[in-house]
Amino acid sequence: MVTLDPLLTLFVSFVLLAIMLYKRIPIGIALVSSALVMSLLSMGPDGVFAVLRDTTYDSLTISLVLVTIGIMVLSVLYKETKTLDEISRSFGGLLKNPKLVVSCLPAIVGLLPVPGGALMSAPLVETEAEKLGLNKEKKTYVNVWFRHTIFPIYPMSQVLILTAALTGVSTSSIILSQIPVVIVMVLVGYATVLRKAQVTKNTNPTAKVSEHLRNFLIAFSPVLAMILAAAIVGIDVSIAALIGIILLLLITKPRLQTLFKTVSNVLIYKIALAAYGAMLLRTATMSSGVSEVLGQMVTTSNISEVFLLVALPGVLAFTLGSLSGGIAVSVPIIAGTLNFTSSSASLLHISAFLGYLASPAHLCLVLTSDYFKSPISRVYRLLGPSIAFSFATAIGVYLLL
Repeated sequence: MVTLDPLLTLFVSFVLLAIMLYKRIPIGIALVSSALVMSLLSMGPDGVFAVLRDTTYDSLTISLVLVTIGIMVLSVLYKETKTLDEISRSFGGLLKNPKLVVSCLPAIVGLLPVPGGALMSAPLVETEAEKLGLNKEKKTYVNVWFRHTIFPIYPMSQVLILTAALTGVSTSSIILSQIPVVIVMVLVGYATVLRKAQVTKNTNPTAKVSEHLRNFLIAFSPVLAMILAAAIVGIDVSIAALIGIILLLLITKPRLQTLFKTVSNVLIYKIALAAYGAMLLRTATMSSGVSEVLGQMVTTSNISEVFLLVALPGVLAFTLGSLSGGIAVSVPIIAGTLNFTSSSASLLHISAFLGYLASPAHLCLVLTSDYFKSPISRVYRLLGPSIAFSFATAIGVYLLL
């Protein structure tokens, strides 16, 4: 079989990936298909089998897939047992300050990557935002913006774990580099919407604070146990997720029907396939010579390292409407030009993250805008400057490290 030039192979594979994502084909299927096409066009059938073998039996790939499945099982179980609803209710009743509720609750719910999670926090955000007199655009903004402020420093974030796996940089190192950006994001969000907001309605819940606190701690304890086991004790993330699952089972004592509904949820396996597809695409890009050729082109054309780390993942994530897709495609390409450090891996992750956050295909943005009946074009008036300021902060942090 005649093989193609690496650059032509990359072009064909990327076009295929873009078309499949545009057609709403699951990201996992799109990534696997693109990787297989790249392998076939650049190395022939033998190359396809080699890429599949090397990826499937790679210990890092196996670990990443197991982690992804564990976190998703816990997330879906939270939703099926209604425990996530209890977190929202108790947390909303625990805080008396509406500004704290609308800024913290979306982030708390965001600790579990449940599809449509933005809609779970939206009703309570709406109630508290009414007390502050926020219009529908500002309600949409606070629900979307503050939901995502936690992700760059959340050690159980699947995309953060994926970034660490692809770049070879530890999650803790990436998190440390991103703390200043997250602090600025919180301050920007507060300054954009909440700083001048005043409480116009006083409808604090009558239930006792101690009751809300008890309910919240019980409902949140599986997530807390998982985070402490992984980030503090140093237990493998997949084992930490299993600890969280077992604790949640002990607390909720779900019926067999609920358990079956949880483990049979197709989304769990779609996300796991996406993790595998990202690793497969990395192997294909490296094995086909695409990464090396692009690295040489970038080196000879004197493209700024900062520009490459910001533009490539940011544009890809924005265009594809996929954070994991933007990272999975950009990491192997950039790997041909530099050796990743904590600062470069952090800038790449933040750039993809902010690009995805601004994407009109971002599901949280679309669902929240629809819930609050707010045109996305008006939300962008608030979201655009916030993202731009966050980008500038990320670049500044990178240049200082």
